[in-house]
Amino acid sequence: MTLDELFARYKNPLNQQQRKFVAEAFEFAKKAHEGQKRKSGGEYFQHCIETAAILAEIGMRSKTTAAALLHDVPEDTDKTLEDVRAKFGDEIAKLVDGITKLGKFKLRGDKKEVQLENLRKIFMAMAEDIRVVLIKLADRLHNMRTLDALPPEKKKRIARETMEIYAPIANRLGIGEIKGELEDLSFKYLDPENFQLAKDLIDKEFTERKEDVDVAIRELRKELSTYKIKVLDVHGRAKHIYRFFLKLQKHDMNLDRVYDVVAVRVIVPEVPDCYEALGIVHKKYRPLVGRIKDYISLPKPNGYRSLHTTVFGPRGRILEIQIRTPRMHTEAEFGIAAHWIYSSAKTWRDYFLRRYSPEEIPEQELFWVKQLREWQTETGQNSEDFLKSVKIDFFQNHIFAFTPKGDIINLPEGATPIDFSYAVHSEIGARTTGAKVDGKLVALDYKIHNGQVVEILTSKEIKLPNQDWLRIVSTTYAKSRIRQQLRKAGIQTR
Repeated sequence: MTLDELFARYKNPLNQQQRKFVAEAFEFAKKAHEGQKRKSGGEYFQHCIETAAILAEIGMRSKTTAAALLHDVPEDTDKTLEDVRAKFGDEIAKLVDGITKLGKFKLRGDKKEVQLENLRKIFMAMAEDIRVVLIKLADRLHNMRTLDALPPEKKKRIARETMEIYAPIANRLGIGEIKGELEDLSFKYLDPENFQLAKDLIDKEFTERKEDVDVAIRELRKELSTYKIKVLDVHGRAKHIYRFFLKLQKHDMNLDRVYDVVAVRVIVPEVPDCYEALGIVHKKYRPLVGRIKDYISLPKPNGYRSLHTTVFGPRGRILEIQIRTPRMHTEAEFGIAAHWIYSSAKTWRDYFLRRYSPEEIPEQELFWVKQLREWQTETGQNSEDFLKSVKIDFFQNHIFAFTPKGDIINLPEGATPIDFSYAVHSEIGARTTGAKVDGKLVALDYKIHNGQVVEILTSKEIKLPNQDWLRIVSTTYAKSRIRQQLRKAGIQTR
């Protein structure tokens, strides 16, 4: 790939100054890696370009892609980090250093402590500067695309590492396309037989249903136009292979029970258009009862928003239809990276510190990123405790509960009113005296369910949390705050 071809991959074109900066990084890295080859026999520098191109495609700008071009320079060439710093400045050097450090931690064998430490490093990098993790994800994706040249055991080790660490992180950051491809490529090497089975079924199903999908696209365009709904795009897509296989397993390998092998996406300008379009779709095609999902009112924990409905489409064939705005579509594909596409913020810090309009990504959606360093402080150097925290708050299924004013609070399953109160504000947490759920008094160890309205009863006086709450709460954030508040009062905790 040439420099001009890299520039063509940017989702948003760079200005002249940005192009100059990327070009300088390109030439610097190209010269540093001159003569180096990959296991596949290709030029090593092409890996650096492809990594940068993946980031350019998801909306990242000049500094992040420049760091991607330079990410292997200190580790694999005679150029040092100080050389990078002298040429490109502290910010780029910090990004490159972060990527270098992450690259030193790998899953080797089944040593649990190695896995724990690897996870810790990734999460800490995420808390320090999210761009380090985005570059690492792009680096890993290109490595997975070119894995065939490696020995079988090494391919399996890297695939397992990708499935267990990198794909979940991509999912948590909302980067659907990268997450899906990482899972599919890992699945290919970890379970080639079932991968091929699932791939063949998807290919066959998509081929057989292409005519129905094409008819649905034409009919939906016409129907929505009749009702004066502006349609920006309608297209069909097949499900990712690994996710499809999991669904097959869930339904005892019965293909007839997997309704979303093929879906039609409808892109309309604004949020009200989504709901109006949903009504029109249901006038045209009869919906399946219980298969309507409103991820606009209740987004997924990673920020995913869309309307989903399953209908009896052309010829009575069951079909999933997804309705969203262009912004929702971009966020679904690129997750947190969509911030750099839509926001005028200059740095990653601006993302976490500024307030957004309701149509922009809410700050709370990535509140968990900022908590990571706090958790590390609480757990010290105990990787076991840290991973336990992460498993509870990072990977666990989440629920959405509401304050009486209608604000959405995102919590893991098993969360209690005390978890809820600390998620609202740590001072409210400390002053909690009781709770009502859907208007009824509940115990403080009550397990909150999805969609419930939670009202926290508080004391007006400054109060300390109850030490027994540490046995009740399930979120690490609540536990860390309780311990912190008790320690300030001179009370030791276990």
